[in-house]
Amino acid sequence: MKISNVLGIFLITTLSCNSQENKSMEKENIYTNQLINETSPYLLQHAYNPVDWHPWNEQTLDKAKAEGKLLLISIGYSACHWCHVMEHESFEDAEVAKIMNDNFICIKVDREERPDVDQVYMTAVQLMNQRGGWPLNCVALPNGKPFWGGTYFRKEDWKKQILGLANAYKTEPNRVIEFADRLSLGIQQSENIGLNTTEVNFTWEDLNNMVSPWSEHFDNAEGGTNGAPKFPMPNAYNFLLHYAHLSKNTEVLEHVEITLDKMIFGGIYDQIGGGFSRYSTDKYWKAPHFEKMLYDNGQLVSLYSEAYLKFQNPLYKEVVFESLEFIERELTAENGAFYSALDADSEGEEGKFYVWNEAELKLFICEDFDIFKDYYNINSKGLWEHGNYILLRKKTKKEITKKYKISI
Repeated sequence: MKISNVLGIFLITTLSCNSQENKSMEKENIYTNQLINETSPYLLQHAYNPVDWHPWNEQTLDKAKAEGKLLLISIGYSACHWCHVMEHESFEDAEVAKIMNDNFICIKVDREERPDVDQVYMTAVQLMNQRGGWPLNCVALPNGKPFWGGTYFRKEDWKKQILGLANAYKTEPNRVIEFADRLSLGIQQSENIGLNTTEVNFTWEDLNNMVSPWSEHFDNAEGGTNGAPKFPMPNAYNFLLHYAHLSKNTEVLEHVEITLDKMIFGGIYDQIGGGFSRYSTDKYWKAPHFEKMLYDNGQLVSLYSEAYLKFQNPLYKEVVFESLEFIERELTAENGAFYSALDADSEGEEGKFYVWNEAELKLFICEDFDIFKDYYNINSKGLWEHGNYILLRKKTKKEITKKYKISI
């Protein structure tokens, strides 16, 4: 049996066992809230929290208005690592839950189920903080107008923030309402796109003026943009690929190629199972945020397909087929529907089923371990944390087979 098949079976079997353990844990929980009747996997994950969560619907909004209580709106998705962290630290804590239940009507929203709701409150947080992300937490008036928001908070910070907000609304309601009205107006204005009646006249100068400042942030050594974290950004690189080809801009073309190569060889790409993780936490594409999203991988299949047409690099063709096999194997239901994501966490640990220690790998690989070790960098380059390795590549299959005089 091939090495990749052995590890693939190990991964899939362990994921299945983890799913059964989670179901067992849920049954033992002593709390149940209003999310118990929902169908969203993300909402059901919170159905046993001591927080009295409600779904986003007319009944919940009417309840807030009738009781005159602020809304605490928390938005996330099932594969979000930091959503799980905040749940474990705060939303599963009885003391925190009491503060939330006493002062707010608490609403949980799955952004994949209600992207319309997510967009409104994400815009609010971005306007207030110039950044956003998930978990997305907002506090709003009973009518839904937000006046405060942020992303992940540690337990003590969360308690301090929400107590302060509840007190501000009790002592200075007019000030809170005035700010919420101004913020809501800003959200509306940001969503308004006026009709452009000017004559269409796109020029190369327009495109060059857009790409030029963008290119100042290119990381031409490791690919992607400078710094960390790094996201694959398939739409952006698809545009740059087309732009570089049509304009014959070799510098931009080289940047695209470096980025595509580095992503393939990095830990952001699952070297065993295929498919890309959400993003890299470092500038080397090494340590990914281990969740895998359907829409990321779908767009990356298109990007690498077009890149293969341009560069004729067999690696890009391999990535396309491996990613499609991953989507078919792990993100496709028996009825032909697609699953949206794979969780970053397994048994409460981020990436547990995607990293290995050396002893585990030796057990699976046996007599071919020296080749495997060289190919996947079971060394200081691939070492992650707690003695575990993320599988990375620095050589192609052709290079490794030539080095060891083997055939595949």
